[in-house]
Parts: sequence; C-alpha cells; structure tokens
Amino acid sequence: MKEALYIHETTALINFSTAYAQSPDELISSDSFKLVLQSYLNQLKENDPVLFGWISKGRSISETITKMIRSAKLLMVLDFAEIDNPHLHEANKLITVIEDIYNYWRTLQRCTIVKISSSQSGQLSNFIEADTKFNSLVLSVYRGIQEKVQGHKNRVYRQLQAGSNASMVIRDIKWPLIEGYETLKGIAFVDSMLLRTPLLLHPKSSKRSGSFKIIEQNPFNHLEMNREEWFCYPAKVGKLYIWIYVHRDFAFSGISCANLFELASDQEVLKHKMDGIVLFGLDDKLSESQYYYDKKNDLWIGKVSYGPLIDYFGYMKKMVLTLHNAIMMQKGWLPIHGSMVDIHFKNGKTVGVVFMGDSGAGKSETIEAMQLLGHTELVGMDVIFDDMGSFHEENGQLVAQGTEIGAFIRLDDLDKGSPYKTMDRSIFMNPESVNARVVIPVSSYNMITANHRVDYFLYANNYEDKIGVKLALKASDLKEVFVLGKRMAMQTTHETGISTTYFANPFGPMQNQGLCNPLIDQYFDLLDLTSIKTGEIYTGLGLVEKDEKHLELTANALLELIQK
Repeated sequence: MKEALYIHETTALINFSTAYAQSPDELISSDSFKLVLQSYLNQLKENDPVLFGWISKGRSISETITKMIRSAKLLMVLDFAEIDNPHLHEANKLITVIEDIYNYWRTLQRCTIVKISSSQSGQLSNFIEADTKFNSLVLSVYRGIQEKVQGHKNRVYRQLQAGSNASMVIRDIKWPLIEGYETLKGIAFVDSMLLRTPLLLHPKSSKRSGSFKIIEQNPFNHLEMNREEWFCYPAKVGKLYIWIYVHRDFAFSGISCANLFELASDQEVLKHKMDGIVLFGLDDKLSESQYYYDKKNDLWIGKVSYGPLIDYFGYMKKMVLTLHNAIMMQKGWLPIHGSMVDIHFKNGKTVGVVFMGDSGAGKSETIEAMQLLGHTELVGMDVIFDDMGSFHEENGQLVAQGTEIGAFIRLDDLDKGSPYKTMDRSIFMNPESVNARVVIPVSSYNMITANHRVDYFLYANNYEDKIGVKLALKASDLKEVFVLGKRMAMQTTHETGISTTYFANPFGPMQNQGLCNPLIDQYFDLLDLTSIKTGEIYTGLGLVEKDEKHLELTANALLELIQK
C-alpha cells in the first residue's frame, strides 16, 4: 500500500510508513485529513443537502475543504472572537458539523499499518507507541476545535478510540516461491498485530450462502495480483500452515483472524512449506467460493471472489477450515464439524466430550451453558475446538485435535450476560442484527494441537423436542444419524427449515464423500472397539416453542451423566 490513507466504503487503512503526523498542524495539513473531509462531504451532499449547502456556501467540494482546513488551523491557535468566519456566527450548527465529521471518522473501521523490511526486528513497542500517539493526536484535535467553538471545557470526557481500531506490522519475507505462484512475490506478511478491543465491526453481510465447490483448474493460472493491494495472514490451523491472502478492502476479515487462528512467525514462514493458500477477495468477476488441489505441489488453493456478499467472516473462516479438512482426509484423519471440551471434576476425573453438528445445531452453546451452571462437582473446562477438529488413531486409541485458538459464536443463542464476560478481548460483528456474532480467543495453541482422549461423541440434535442425552448401545447404531447430518436451519446460512448435510460437514467431507466414507466406517468401528459412548444431545435451538431453560436442563443432564 503506497497511499498514506486508503478509504473504501467503511474501511480506512492508515499507512504510517508513508506519512505520520506528530502535531495537530501536521495532521490538519495532511493529505489524509483532506481525504477524510472529501469522503465526508461527498456522503453529506447525498444524505443531507441542506447541511451540505450551509457548509459549502455554494463553493465546490475542493474549495470547501480548503476553507474548512484554514478554519480548523485558526481554531487551534486563536481565540474564537479573533476569527472572521461566517460559520462562527452559528456556533451551534458548527458544533453539529464538527461532531458529524468526528462521528463519520469513527464509524469507519480503521487500521494503522507499519511496514518493515525483512531485516528489521524489535518493532513491537514502536508500533504500539506510534498507534497510541496517533489516537491521542486525533482526540486532541477534535477536542481542541470542539471546545473552542463550544466556548468552554467539557465536563465529561470519554476516552474513545479516536484514531484506530487495530494496528498491524507487515513485513517483507523472502520465502521460497513455488513455480507457478510468482504473482505472490512481494506481498507482505503480517508480523504483529494490535487489537483495540472490544472491537465493533459492521460487515455488509450477516450470513453465508451456498457451499464451496471443488474445481479442476488452478486459480493461479494466468493470475495477476497487485502486491500493494494485498497482505498475507500466515495462519497456523491446527498443525497445518495456511497462508491467507487478504485484499485490503476486506482487511478486517483478515484482522479478525487474530482471535481465531494462531499467527505464524517469520521463521515459521521461512522454514515450513505451506499446506494451503486462501485468496480472499479475488476480483475474478465470478462471485464464487471454490477450492482446488495442486497435485504436483501437494498444495490446496481456496479462492473467495470479490463482492459485498463475502463481507462476512464466515466466508474467511470456513474456506480456511475447508482446506484443513481436505488435507486431513488425505492424511487419513476424520474431520469433525463440532466442538470439543475437556471437563475437569473435583474427584480428579477429566472427561473429553465431542459434540458434532452443522451450523446452528448448538455445539458452542451447549459448552457455554455447562460453564454457566456452576455445577457443584465441576472444577473447569478446556475448550479444545469450537467449530472444527479431527479424529485420528494413536496407539490404538481414538484422539482428537483442534484447529482454532478462538470461537466464532452466534450471540443470539448465548446467555444474555455471557458476551460481556469476555468483552475485553472480543470482536463483535453486527451486534444489533440477526445472526450477530462475536469472535473470542478461548484456548492456547499448544492445547488445541495436543492429542485429547475422547470419552463421549454426541450428535447435536436441535430439532426434536426432547431434553438431555440419549446414548446408543453401539456407535454403529447411530452412524446413519451422524452421516445424515439433520438439523433445523438457524439463520446462520441461506437455508431455512429442516435440512440435511452429509456428515454435518459441508466443508470438505460433503464434496469428497468417496474419500470420507471409508474414514467414517473406520472411526465408527474404532468408537465401538474403544468403548467410547456415542449418542444424541438435545439442544432445542431449532424449536419455535421450547422451555426457556431447555439448554440449561440438557447441559445439567449431561454433566450429571458424565460425572457418574
């Protein structure tokens, strides 16, 4: 990115490597300040022509900006009475404009960026300090002008994040490019990141539509990418390395990965061949979410086409997990669309419980309900995975590993007080709308990538009006229930009503059932051989009419069952 400030719709990227204002005068005189005023006035002209007319007094937008900047400079250094400006005769209306500009700036999703060379190090404190000073500078300019026009100091001060919502250091890494992927050369990698949480985002979309398609042609064939418009978030997904290339217009989808996927270091980028690549926001005019296997290089490629629809974090997350699942099936591991928790009791017993089900089935919500119960025998819980994990066999035993250090949770189904308990670390997405989501870190990377014993394997049934858990005599008796993947759609996707999805997993297994079927047979045999209890848990989330404490009662029944 070469511009000092880039604004696209609701996203603003501030490039400290190109320009960095250190005084109010430098900020007001900067091209970035002019761009903010231009963006604001263009919007105001369309939305409020009366107020725009009062500000412009018949001048062009460029002339109006020049006048506004001169007035702002005068207000920073002179007394109100010393300034000759017709707008100052209507101070109340001018205060409205000042607040309007400030609020417009703050409605943007703002990220500051520092780019360093491959040889630089020790930048963490520097970029945090620079971002903190920028926040203070913007706030001081706003308050200095606002209080001057108001005629007195404010009595209540709110220390809002006036400058940025996030900041990241990006770095050039000369990693060994693979033949055919030269277009990735020069695209900078995320080195470090700062999130000013709680972070409230308002993406254009609130649900995911359709499923991802496996294709026969490599998206990199004849592909050209402008390296100034992209950055790479090198993600550790379970024990896999997947490089996520993000177009800057969807920067905050990439930034949100910090709460979900462990960020690989520059040394890991250099030493490890990536297992997959995701291109997020590729302007190929296709409006498709597709993935491809490059057999020659043993590399999986995911591609999500540019468009307003993909401005929803679910597209980012699920494409990454689709590649993970495809790779794990090749290794002979069975991907599980679900959640796992290790439950610790006072008697020293630890029980590993895996819930499986498609989006909205109640996997995460059941774990959250158990945590809120305050069960007398419960010591605590470790979340191993919240959306996707995998089974494999180790020394004749079935064990599981996770993929994510965080959770992407639907707020609508959580206990009303639950989101506030982790607000200080959370990223909220459209919190006022249906299918509102929150992204929170929940586990350490070392924990999710360790092998965890499975004691219970439960299908999350959200459509039957039952409470509690029903165990089968043998896992094989319930295999068809798991394979059918039935659930009541919960506004998390385009689907409505009762739907079925192969193995409740449209992210890899559904597209390659020929590879997944023998794995399902193999691991269900292992469930019986190792006496792992298999059954259904009735979450009730899809029921129109249900007991308000349905999920609480089910969670309590599960804890009572497993502690015995």
